[in-house]
Amino acid sequence: MNARMPTIFLGHGNPMNALHDNAWSRGWSALGQRLPQRPRAVLAVSAHWYLPGTAVTAMAAPRTIHDFGGFPRELFEVQYPAPGDLGLVGRVRELLRPLEVRADLAWGLDHGTWSVLRHVFPAADVPVVQLSIDETQPPAFHYGLGRLLKPLRDEGILLLGSGDVVHNLHSYAWGRHPAEPFDWALRFENMARELMVQGDHPSLVNYELLGRDAELSVPTPEHYLPLLYVLGASDENDAVTFPVEGMDGGSISMLSVQFG
Repeated sequence: MNARMPTIFLGHGNPMNALHDNAWSRGWSALGQRLPQRPRAVLAVSAHWYLPGTAVTAMAAPRTIHDFGGFPRELFEVQYPAPGDLGLVGRVRELLRPLEVRADLAWGLDHGTWSVLRHVFPAADVPVVQLSIDETQPPAFHYGLGRLLKPLRDEGILLLGSGDVVHNLHSYAWGRHPAEPFDWALRFENMARELMVQGDHPSLVNYELLGRDAELSVPTPEHYLPLLYVLGASDENDAVTFPVEGMDGGSISMLSVQFG
């Protein structure tokens, strides 16, 4: 019988974290080792598959997508050959019915997924399916999908969100590391943490009402929305922990959140 899996949000930050041995990558590795059991599969919601409509990767061997530019050649050479899981694809479509969920044969695993999973499951031997983020829908829609997907936690599936609670590239200290975090970034991250501990999901879903700090920390929604899937899949009696912390370049939160 499957033990209930936690649901986890990872702040993935810079794609180079896929290669680096740092506090964040070591935290992801430790997180994988502490899971109550090996998951049957991972359902990943990545900030980097953001398009109109809802889709799931429906191939037996999803390709590793290098969806970035300007990085060293060695990053483009990374492969994460995790298999897909067609059974999980069918189960996701069943749980989200009557929503139309397209079976996608073109995408694969983008860096929001593989840059962290290569530390969490370095052998790439846990099947992975990605679920897209529908850019046409409001935050409450994404939270609602998380709630519908919650039964997967009792079926040995790790529901994983990958983004950043704070993600402002305009303020990022490119090439000027280390950089002190911006006050507004720290305030918003701390506010989000407190709201998660309190179980105040409505405020987190309606983050645009949280003021100027939220506006600066989430100038575009795609890196924040994966958190809402994880929130939706959580239960009020789940322990809330933050296994990885920190701020990169002054304006990118590396905060990870685990429920359960």
